[in-house]
Amino acid sequence: MSGHDGLVLVLNCGSSSIKFALFDAATDPLPRQPLWNGKVQGIGGPTPDFGATGVAPFAIELDAEHPYRSALALIRERVLARLGGRRLAAIAHRVVHGGSKYFEPVRIDAQVLADLEDYIPLAPLHQPFALEAIGILLHDRPDLPQVACFDTGFHATLPKVEQMLPLPYDAWKRGLRRYGFHGLSYEYMATALPERHGAVARGRCIVAHLGSGASLCAMRDLQSVATTMGFSALDGLMMGTRTGALDPGAVLYLMEIGKLTLEQVGDVLYHRSGLLGVSGISAEPRVLLQHEQDAGEAGERARIALDLYVRRIVREIGALVAALGGLDLLVFTAGVGEHCAFVRERVCRDLAYLGIVLDNTANADDAAIISTPDSRVIVGVERTNEEWIAARDAAAVLARHA
Repeated sequence: MSGHDGLVLVLNCGSSSIKFALFDAATDPLPRQPLWNGKVQGIGGPTPDFGATGVAPFAIELDAEHPYRSALALIRERVLARLGGRRLAAIAHRVVHGGSKYFEPVRIDAQVLADLEDYIPLAPLHQPFALEAIGILLHDRPDLPQVACFDTGFHATLPKVEQMLPLPYDAWKRGLRRYGFHGLSYEYMATALPERHGAVARGRCIVAHLGSGASLCAMRDLQSVATTMGFSALDGLMMGTRTGALDPGAVLYLMEIGKLTLEQVGDVLYHRSGLLGVSGISAEPRVLLQHEQDAGEAGERARIALDLYVRRIVREIGALVAALGGLDLLVFTAGVGEHCAFVRERVCRDLAYLGIVLDNTANADDAAIISTPDSRVIVGVERTNEEWIAARDAAAVLARHA
């Protein structure tokens, strides 16, 4: 990996935020902590702000016509000020969907960008924003290598039976299949879990990536063998604003009887469902916890939203345990997984049949191991580090092109 005296900038672009992290590619092995990181959030909204290491979030003004381009320019300006005369060697992008063509990290050129634009309908919440940033940088800095790192890549090891959808077979040939997502997070787990848990991590392992988007991945020998997100990032678990797995008949009903257009249905499924839709209060489990005891319908909706959220996780873990033929290690990660002890407690309570025994004190402390020594399954909490994976992969691509 060495041979680079420069720095790698990682960009993780969402619909209303851009997270960034700057890594030192000259150090081998690549440090897991970035030199500097932060994010611009509220892009396109009334009160965008910028925050970074050692910088409390402060309000910023973005161009009303092109707020995304404006936010990216601000990040570039701030990054350049931080370089201290050192060279920016590459920019790594988290790209949600690589389709059936891209699994390994790839250096981006005009052809790669055109291919990735074809996959926008598969990940409309994320794909267009990463590609907008890539396009701007290709135009402004064609000399600066850009590398795409794919959230679908880690799941290339899924057996065909887990990739197939029970549609007419020509759908498979057209790329209509189950891809799986959150791959950069799961790839980090495949590195971090054996370091912490040793050989047991190579056994039957399930990782629960619970953030605003949420999925589970069943791993054997640190490789993906089954996962809950499928063709799109709408499948599987109930999420902050997304439905998760849903009877397709319900979608047909919304369109036929509710007379919703394609765009309106997409808006309901992606933005107005999940915890927010059921509760009518919030997409955040921690906020709903504070409303469970509210009187009347508000409290009832908060309770059923959380009950449904936990039930979907428990049911899907059960399905993955069946696919694995048992379970040795269960790990929670991402925003909710790392910080919401009550979600972990409720999930594990309903998995007691697997022999899981939770250490309540360790769980309350978000400890690395939250099960008791006599628990038949080790239960852990592990901070994810998608940015480091993207930086590492970008440095490896640069080394190959050197």
